[in-house]
Amino acid sequence: MLARLALLGYHGGMEKNANARPRRFVNQLQAGEVVEDQVFLIDAKDLRTTTNGSLYIHCVLRDKTGQILARVWQATQPMFDQMPEGGFMRFKGRVENYKGALQFIIDAMRPCEAGSIDLCDFMPQTEEDIDVMFEQVKHALRSIKNPYVLQLIKQFVCDEKLMAGFKKAPAAVQMHHAFIGGLLEHTRNVLELALLVVPRYPDVSLDLVLAGLFLHDLGKTAELTYDTSFQYSNRGQLVGHIVQCAIWIEEKIKLVEAEMGQPFPPEIRDALQHLVLSHHGTYEFGSPKLPAMPEAVAIHYLDNLDAKLQMYLHRIKSDPDPASDWTEYVRGLDTKIYKKDVLNIRGQRK
Repeated sequence: MLARLALLGYHGGMEKNANARPRRFVNQLQAGEVVEDQVFLIDAKDLRTTTNGSLYIHCVLRDKTGQILARVWQATQPMFDQMPEGGFMRFKGRVENYKGALQFIIDAMRPCEAGSIDLCDFMPQTEEDIDVMFEQVKHALRSIKNPYVLQLIKQFVCDEKLMAGFKKAPAAVQMHHAFIGGLLEHTRNVLELALLVVPRYPDVSLDLVLAGLFLHDLGKTAELTYDTSFQYSNRGQLVGHIVQCAIWIEEKIKLVEAEMGQPFPPEIRDALQHLVLSHHGTYEFGSPKLPAMPEAVAIHYLDNLDAKLQMYLHRIKSDPDPASDWTEYVRGLDTKIYKKDVLNIRGQRK
């Protein structure tokens, strides 16, 4: 590996100038471009064999703007082993157009020098102010009038460690709101949707809907890891965010009972846990229970509305081909997306 790097002129002598090079993000790369010295996150890697029996590395490189498929031809096992999956390396190579998509042909790579990584370049982040959104969440929750529900939510909001994770966590690994602050943004959105929609149905408890929406994805703070890339934690794989939050409700209720000096109504406990356990709507999508309350149905559809709209709008905004009226097929939505803004309203914020 070292011999190959030296032959390509990619060795320690470049390190002094490495940080001076302008950052090229994935969404800026163009076919025919030569990349001299850029850091990428290795999202995935695989050692494969060509038809003639030689080895090559197939990998996915990522930064905060997206990902690009990459290949190392004439690879070796030691070269593959040196690439840290979920870690960073500096790369030299060229961008090519392959079957209508960009791919990066890696000519050389080397480890990153200590302290040279700015994680903000690699983790997609909300475009909104996190502190402002958190205040908006708390403002919505202050609409809750039932003292037991309000005290339970208070126990969650006053858990500083949990709320620190809540502010930072993505709402998903790849689907909707998959960026730092995404969980907070999604929760703020659905709470504000509830304040608009639920009063139209006076027989539906706004208190339960608000509490359920705040809690429904809170377990993702334990389900997901988001230090250098978005992945599932061991607990996320074994328990999952839905069951995790149901467990937390039991734990926080004990704190409420100690503070209020009286038992927490079991009917309210069961209802809140049901709202969390049923919010995915179907067994197919991971709900342990199907929605069995009007409030549960409201939570499921408000959650789905915000998630789906964010996916559509994000794919339109981030699509790499501005000349086309359509995106490529989006697996999570089972469709291509028509991008044309026929009334010229997108991007116009109040």
